[in-house]
Amino acid sequence: MNADFLIPISFFLAIFGVVYLFLSTRNRERLALIEKGVDASIFMGDKSKSSMFKLVLLNLALLSMGIGVGVFVALILSTYTALDQDALYPAMIFLSSGIALFIGFNMTKKIEE
Repeated sequence: MNADFLIPISFFLAIFGVVYLFLSTRNRERLALIEKGVDASIFMGDKSKSSMFKLVLLNLALLSMGIGVGVFVALILSTYTALDQDALYPAMIFLSSGIALFIGFNMTKKIEE
């Protein structure tokens, strides 16, 4: 008896269960706060979430560019030098990604000030 179809079904059921539990718990918490007389404006999205989204997007963009630069530099180095390709590609990708994340950290710090 082949039961390979049970794996994707159980995976999607687990995801559905987590999402359902999250939404129902959030709804109960909000109803409890409203019953206690708390102002409903706390449920509205504030501007800090949109600025946080912009900062995450900035860091992801810099990380993607760092990975691209790392692959490009590794390709150039492997073409024109006798360095080992197996070590060169991961090293350049991690080095340039780290530099890009450090630049993103500094840019985020400047934006927040």
